[in-house]
Amino acid sequence: MAHGIRVLEDSCRGCVNCIKSCPTEAMRVIHGRAHIIEELCIACGECLRNCRHRALQLAEDPWEGIFNNKDTVALMVDPSLCTQFLWPPNTDFLIGPLRDIGLEPISGVNSEAFDLAALAVSRAIESADSKDMPLISTYCPAVVRLVQIRFPELLKHLVPVESPLEFGIDLWRIRTQQKESVVLAASCPARIAMVHDPVGREVSSAEWAVSVARLAKEIRSRGYAKAEIKAPAEGERWVQWGMLGGETLHVASFMNRDLNAIAVSGIRNVFDLLQEVELGLHAEVEFVEARICDTGCIGGIGNAESRFLSQRKIRSQKVRWDKTASEIEVLEKLYRARIWELQRTIEPINRLPLGEEISQAMEKLKEMNAVYAELPHIDCGACGRPSCRAMAEDIIRGRGEVEDCIFKLRKRISGLAEELLLLSRRLVHTVVEDKH
Repeated sequence: MAHGIRVLEDSCRGCVNCIKSCPTEAMRVIHGRAHIIEELCIACGECLRNCRHRALQLAEDPWEGIFNNKDTVALMVDPSLCTQFLWPPNTDFLIGPLRDIGLEPISGVNSEAFDLAALAVSRAIESADSKDMPLISTYCPAVVRLVQIRFPELLKHLVPVESPLEFGIDLWRIRTQQKESVVLAASCPARIAMVHDPVGREVSSAEWAVSVARLAKEIRSRGYAKAEIKAPAEGERWVQWGMLGGETLHVASFMNRDLNAIAVSGIRNVFDLLQEVELGLHAEVEFVEARICDTGCIGGIGNAESRFLSQRKIRSQKVRWDKTASEIEVLEKLYRARIWELQRTIEPINRLPLGEEISQAMEKLKEMNAVYAELPHIDCGACGRPSCRAMAEDIIRGRGEVEDCIFKLRKRISGLAEELLLLSRRLVHTVVEDKH
């Protein structure tokens, strides 16, 4: 299972900052090197943010491999890419700079794809059963994976609308009849994972993923000046999706009434909200826009620009939310074609069982609880695991030993020392102790 993160073992110092920051306890530090448990990782990027030694990096595709003797490669632009520069966040300004570095943006379909996604979400809300409320956005792949791993009861709440970054490429291929490979500009490891291990479809529409930061670096190195850019009269609706609340505003623009929605960002807020939804505390809410990264995709670890500056740029844009009659006509045709629909049901991601048979798994569970009971329960992280319970599970799965716990090791050494001391005082029978 792809997670969009690369571990550079030679750079890892075994500091365990990553295991303490991981919200799903997917990180381990064994023999001084970081490891990721794939079935637990949601690709949120928190470990990258907390790695001071740069031992964790985005697993983006190599720049040279993408071109592979080609002069130009097609690029699907992420909304956050538009906010990385001195000029206003508008794709018109990006076309020239991207072509200069050999990338042909397929931005012509972005507006329609995001409009169509918003329309499809609004229709899903209108037709949803009250017991499935609130519907949860599937735009953030890290949130989708979090639901799959930690909140499988909420899978039915995920709105069955695919990311416009995926079906936008399909739409471009249908329109242009082009079959060439496409690169996705990724703002976070979850977007990279979306390309190499998609959810809701078997194969991603994009073949490669490079970080927004890498693209921004290439463009910035060309020295484009703000003075050369003339600000547009209005912003683009789809760029608003880069900031928290943008999707909600877009969805609401297709409804003839107020939308009862909640928009949250940041791993802790998303966790708390999903727990509350699971408890049924938000049954009156119709839609949840949740983003793992703070302030939305512009806060992704794969960006170069400050999320606060990006937020200010987007907010400074005046956006026309009403659509023309011709735009609505095109969107209705695309909606009926159902190009926006998830191709596969999103399934839960289950952890590997402790045993092949239920009886065996129950026995292993008892052993795990017994091991856990003997551990100090202080979750110090010195063993390279995020908690004593995680260590107990690793021991039962054959991936650790009790002596990995520094407190258990010290106790054993102390016991051995006492035993050695007692043995050293014993005399062999052939030696007579001097009584004088």
